[in-house]
Amino acid sequence: MDDEDFQRQLELEAAEAKAKQESSSVQSSNPYLYTDPTGTVYEWHHEKKAWFPKIDDNFIAQYQASYGYSSGPVEEETKKENSKVSEEEQEPSTSTEQEPSNSTEQEPSNSTEQDSVGKNKRKPEEPSWFEVDDEHNTNVYVSNLPTDITEEEFVTLMSKCGLVMKDPDSNDYKIKLYKDMDGNLKGDGLCTYIKVESVDLALQLLDESMLKGKTIRVERAKFTLKGEYDPNKRPKKRKVDKKKVRKKMDKLFDWRPDKLPGSRGKSEMTVILKNMFEVKEFAEDPRLILEYRNDLREECTEKCGPVKKVEIYDNNPEGVAAIHFSDFDHADACIALMNGRFFAGRRLTAESWDGKTRYRVNETEEEAEKRIKEWDKFLDST
Repeated sequence: MDDEDFQRQLELEAAEAKAKQESSSVQSSNPYLYTDPTGTVYEWHHEKKAWFPKIDDNFIAQYQASYGYSSGPVEEETKKENSKVSEEEQEPSTSTEQEPSNSTEQEPSNSTEQDSVGKNKRKPEEPSWFEVDDEHNTNVYVSNLPTDITEEEFVTLMSKCGLVMKDPDSNDYKIKLYKDMDGNLKGDGLCTYIKVESVDLALQLLDESMLKGKTIRVERAKFTLKGEYDPNKRPKKRKVDKKKVRKKMDKLFDWRPDKLPGSRGKSEMTVILKNMFEVKEFAEDPRLILEYRNDLREECTEKCGPVKKVEIYDNNPEGVAAIHFSDFDHADACIALMNGRFFAGRRLTAESWDGKTRYRVNETEEEAEKRIKEWDKFLDST
């Protein structure tokens, strides 16, 4: 230890001793101050109801002595820089502004901007039209089609080269037959495949093939922009929906069978009841849907086994209800109980679900409007 450090140490010890004396005298006159054995003075905080170190010159001196604080060259340089910056901010610049030259000090390009921290931040790009390259384009344009072709016939034709994409919301095939202003078919259409390999196959097999006496033409679909296009207005799909669509597609191309030889498929744990009701019954009293569902759940749970879910397809003219079990034995017991049984004067049929048939019937706009009106009348009468 040199003389300068030794002298500084003596000064700090003297300051500590003086602080202890002052704090002890203050403490005796002020009940809201006290000094601990280390010499630190604490002050009572009335709002927080707690003791906190009193921040004064003595406390700062003691802190610096304990942690070896010193104003080194880095801090002195920082102080000089800060003072220099503050002076520049206060003094207005007298030099004339010039355009940036081709030197390295240039403004950021249009694609990026500089934020407050100094990092480059990319500007959002303007909405623009996009083009699908051939490696990802699964759409084909078919022309010179017979004008009497139906959508079913068009799907059958295009399915020869691969699986046609389905809309995940409506479960309809993603095909389109173009019509003129009068609603008549023009003889051309669009088909969307799941795999891009199907496009190549359609170009090889279907192009210049004969259909109802006409030579059809098949080519890759190319889209042109009509009017303005804003991708931001396009509805965004949730990750869950994208995952669901991808899972469905993977299942279509899965080579493995739904069930192994000798085993039973999961669909056989669902029992389909038919001839259970007439559609007009629910139009007259919608509460019957809830009653039928609860009655089926209670009876099948009591006599067959735990029921996972009961569905009533109220728009199906066959009067269909589905009962979902979690065990094959419970489903078999339900079929034995319900098949051939009479319910409200109607003979029921019960069988295992084949896993493919869809029993839900979507109502038309006219039927929905009529149902809403009848429901309003029913609410007014109750």
